[in-house]
Amino acid sequence: MNISDVAKKTGLTSKTIRFYEEKGLVTAPNRSDNGYRTYTQKHLDELTLLRQARQVGFNLEECRDLVGLFNNPARHSADVKTRTLQKVAEIEKHIEELQAMHQQLLALAESCPGDDSADCPIIDNLSGCCHRHQAS
Repeated sequence: MNISDVAKKTGLTSKTIRFYEEKGLVTAPNRSDNGYRTYTQKHLDELTLLRQARQVGFNLEECRDLVGLFNNPARHSADVKTRTLQKVAEIEKHIEELQAMHQQLLALAESCPGDDSADCPIIDNLSGCCHRHQAS
């Protein structure tokens, strides 16, 4: 099958597929006599794994490892589970960081009168300055 067929079946663009190939994330496709890439079911499976792993937050290096595990018949599910739980822990940390940012932004917004004056506690806080403007 050709790259446009693979793109349709995997939900990836041809450009993304070529990028993954260039980065060595998938098994290199064979080339036909005319130089076109030809793909097999194995390529579809690898690319589908990549697409879905990216959707749940795995980075490219982690995806490379997952494809390696996918292609390793001697893999241990414990290795895959460990990597997945590590990703869960990373995501939980990011959620905590985002919640802290959310609370900080709400506190900043609450401190600002939001009127027509130039005084803005948000700007003062973010710039690390106290109110520096003085009436002349």
